[in-house]
Amino acid sequence: MTLVDRIISRRSLSIVGMAKNTGKTECLNYLVEKLHERGKRVGLTSVGLDGERVDQVTRTRKPEIKVREQTVFVTSERHYREKRLVAEILEVSDRQTALGRLVTARAVTPGTVILSGPSDTRSLREWIDGAERFGVDISLAEGALSRLSPGSPAVAEGLILATGAAVSGDISRLTRETCRVRELTRLEAVDEETRRKLSGIEQGVWGIDEEGNASDLQIPSALLLEQHKERIFSRGVTLFVAGVVNDALLRFAGMREGVTVIARDFTRVFAGEESLRVFARNGGKLRVLLRSELVAVCINPLSPRGYRLDSDALAEALWERLGVPVYDVKRMDEYRIWHG
Repeated sequence: MTLVDRIISRRSLSIVGMAKNTGKTECLNYLVEKLHERGKRVGLTSVGLDGERVDQVTRTRKPEIKVREQTVFVTSERHYREKRLVAEILEVSDRQTALGRLVTARAVTPGTVILSGPSDTRSLREWIDGAERFGVDISLAEGALSRLSPGSPAVAEGLILATGAAVSGDISRLTRETCRVRELTRLEAVDEETRRKLSGIEQGVWGIDEEGNASDLQIPSALLLEQHKERIFSRGVTLFVAGVVNDALLRFAGMREGVTVIARDFTRVFAGEESLRVFARNGGKLRVLLRSELVAVCINPLSPRGYRLDSDALAEALWERLGVPVYDVKRMDEYRIWHG
């Protein structure tokens, strides 16, 4: 099964990277082209800035975002003026960004654009939800840098993870790092009643009692845990963290038996591999309100430093550890798609 076959029936899909230069834009361009060939109208958006011709950090050349006729895209006023295509404006948002208002437009001719879309997960979700009124069949959201927030299941129906030599020049280490993200996407979700009770909570650390009732512990963030340790278990051993789950929280929670920590989704877990392992070994459970579906992994064997990994060896190693289809979109016409 091809990558396009795997995603064509979805309304939305996120493409996020393990790091810069892992091939997100190449993957995006491939999907835009192939979906266009299948007669699908695509919507494009991004959290942050994507599509610039030169990487602002490494100063290396980057692939531009290519759109086809009838592609609907959203970008800032500044970057809309810099587009290299003809387009018709469909909507101008009242919401201001550092680069001006957000402009939603439809491409009249093929060309290239720089995407600088909604700056937060909620706004991204709102744009995707509203894209159908512009005739969009499937929305693709690209993450900026190594931010995983567009991969939240609250944003899109599925997730493609881009990884490659930019993460590490060692296939074993690269595979291990990618596998860690894969394991986070597989975190068990809470039951529907618990999800319903907690989904409207936007910030803070909350205690959950035995009846499933949530109480605000008056802890604004897990980052401020040190100042509030004395009351973190005052409502029981189940905690809901609306913001970031970090190493300090898991280390402290793991010192007590039977603790369950609930995160909003895997993109909120910023704890390292060692903290996660120790927490689980001590009987701790990490759960999420919403579970993400990792549809596929796309690889870029070329590092911005100039070295290249063996594409076949990398794909095979990732398949064996992750158990999801692995694709190299630059070789798709002749590539043996690993268990695709």
